[in-house]
Amino acid sequence: MEIIYHGHSCVQLSNQNQSIIIDPFLTGNPLAKTKARDIQVQYVLLTHAHGDHMADAASIAQNNQATIIATFELATYLSWQGLTTHAMNIGGAYQFDFGQVKMTQAFHSSSIVLEDQKQILYMGMPGGYLITMGGKTVYHAGDTSLFTDMKWLGEQHDISVAFLPIGDNLTMGPEDAAVAAEWLKADVTVPIHYNTFPVIQQNTDEFMQLLGARQKKGAALKPGETITI
Repeated sequence: MEIIYHGHSCVQLSNQNQSIIIDPFLTGNPLAKTKARDIQVQYVLLTHAHGDHMADAASIAQNNQATIIATFELATYLSWQGLTTHAMNIGGAYQFDFGQVKMTQAFHSSSIVLEDQKQILYMGMPGGYLITMGGKTVYHAGDTSLFTDMKWLGEQHDISVAFLPIGDNLTMGPEDAAVAAEWLKADVTVPIHYNTFPVIQQNTDEFMQLLGARQKKGAALKPGETITI
């Protein structure tokens, strides 16, 4: 499996002729190296409805005739916009043609903000994903705090790569993310959701040291960088 980190929380997984993208936020992301129009995928996975996670979901789905996978409320809302969607919910799993997706819990919020109308549309629960593709399992935590069920996830699943937010303020910070990495027992932990905005600035070298202190391996990928598992 080839994994491309596109910055912020956006991750693309590819295996042979299948490709999926999680939380596409390229347009408006000052750190992104890839344009939304250049993304080629069959599926778009959304952890929640905030703009910094789904800014390019509609355009990528339309350009590729791709299916959007999201929680029931968000999938329903996007289907009303004429997009093809597949609704899931926390704890549920489904076998797609590229592999299996299981939606995990996340402790955060999920909404669409309509600035002009000064309205906030609640979009149900946020989530994360366990994705098994090409014989490997990847965990994308979405936006979340630390929660003890991560221990269970690590016990029940053989996770090759875990993508964990470290930005603090809006999600867990580096210290809690290091604990999460230990609980999840992933072969490699990759930090996400940091440095895109001033309020979530973090030093990845320090996070790598926190992981090392717990005998965990980390990889701080720059936007556009690729790893193969």
